Amino acid sequence: MVNEFVEPLGMRVLIRKDEARTTTRGGIVLPDQAEIPTITGRVVEVSIQIERDADFPIEKYDKVLFHPKNSIPVDFEQDNLLYVVPIEDVVAVFRRHDEPQPRRRGKGGREGDAAE
Repeated sequence: MVNEFVEPLGMRVLIRKDEARTTTRGGIVLPDQAEIPTITGRVVEVSIQIERDADFPIEKYDKVLFHPKNSIPVDFEQDNLLYVVPIEDVVAVFRRHDEPQPRRRGKGGREGDAAE
């Protein structure tokens, strides 16, 4: 049996789109017509050009936020939504820090002050 895979070329990544949310974190069920398009996903493959480019710190398995306008859908896996996405359409990478982050200072200059 031959193993097939999709390798993005040029400055592109292959992303598996997250499923659309039907409820909010607070438990509110969203009606179909109000469905917010999901534009987050996991990087499945990264092109060689991006791997070699230090300006784009994106790796396989990163969770990313991307603009779907220029994404090309790939009908490769029946149960997954795969997209070839130009790197300029990846707008954010979700990172996790093991250490607690320092709290931001507000206008008053003290920790915990809210910016007004």
